[in-house]
Amino acid sequence: MTLQLPRRHLIAGAAGLAVLPAGRGRAQGVPTIRLGVLSDFSGPYRDWSGPTTLACVNQAVAEATAAYPGLKVEVLQADHQNKTDVGANTVRQWFDQRDVDAVVDCNNSAVGLAVSGVAREKNKVFLASGASTAALTGAQCSPNTVQWTYDTYMLAKATSQAMVKAGGESWFFITADYAFGHQIEKDATGFIAEAGGKVLGAARYPFPQTTDFSALLLQAQASGAKVLGLANAGTDTVNSVKQAQEFGLQKRGMKIALMLAYLTDIHTMGLPVAQGLVLTESFYWDLNDRTRAFWGRMKGKTGAFCPNQMNAGGYSATLHYLKTVAAMGTAEAKVSGRETMARMKAMPTDDDCFGPGSIRADGRKMHPAYLFQVKSPEEQKAPFDYYKLLGATPAEQAFRPLSQGGCPLV
Repeated sequence: MTLQLPRRHLIAGAAGLAVLPAGRGRAQGVPTIRLGVLSDFSGPYRDWSGPTTLACVNQAVAEATAAYPGLKVEVLQADHQNKTDVGANTVRQWFDQRDVDAVVDCNNSAVGLAVSGVAREKNKVFLASGASTAALTGAQCSPNTVQWTYDTYMLAKATSQAMVKAGGESWFFITADYAFGHQIEKDATGFIAEAGGKVLGAARYPFPQTTDFSALLLQAQASGAKVLGLANAGTDTVNSVKQAQEFGLQKRGMKIALMLAYLTDIHTMGLPVAQGLVLTESFYWDLNDRTRAFWGRMKGKTGAFCPNQMNAGGYSATLHYLKTVAAMGTAEAKVSGRETMARMKAMPTDDDCFGPGSIRADGRKMHPAYLFQVKSPEEQKAPFDYYKLLGATPAEQAFRPLSQGGCPLV
């Protein structure tokens, strides 16, 4: 059964959000769905993840509870501190002691892989809107996990091949030394070779302890590569770009490719620093009428930031999950995360952030990818008006073919 939210409910405010103590819901005999937003609320990824993703999840809950009055939802939050053991222990406690049914976000690939394992063990749902490693839909795929927003394959393919076609045939990578950095560097290296380019070298750095990238930038410059690939994210990306500009890398002819970056990063850098950068995203607030409508509902709820693709992914994944819960019935949905995920895959997806889509057997959420270039300060016409669209890749071409991932569910 496919459910679409009526348009009047998409405008509903936060009044529909039901936040109930765990014991109270059970005492009254009213089944309550509990969502745990596990993200970075204090570290290098805070500005583009935790608080804004939480606001977007709450928006999805408000819209779903307005559309389905019998639906009761409680939202919890926790900081994984970018530590695998902290993230895994937190969700284990949520599942065992707080009756949490689904975990959302988890914007760290190593933590995400650990959380996916715990969700499978406990038969709960993991809505990965932030973890980007393609392993989540590959060899380590799970019947309890969906990877919603993007992955290393999609990001690496779109950006690296576009740069090679534009003349950037030689590369040097600066890579964060954890699962995400390793995976996206590996994926990009393959796509660069496929497009006729080559990687001259790479330098890995400890994450999240590194703030000074000067030695790494000197290695990149000495390599003679035409493109510097930044296989990092968040504050690390911002610092890398700013320090690269201080070193004058771009003035010397070295282009910078952002393997994973967000509107939030561009906002933090400022257009004078970021102008001309090329990046791939699956959501942008000014892409079409529906994305603009979503941003209109979020204004005033996200502090100084406009939602980026990860935040939009948290909204979209939560909304589809709650539509599925409403179709199944809360009591049935709470019994088995695996069965709930199977029902999520059977239902087509559709929301204002990503439009129509679907979820594949391996847990990969399918939607187009967009290649953007950052505007110059002179081109900006409104707040957060940072991107001009260079091209779009259809979903079936943007993500790794189902037959190539090695997922045992396929």
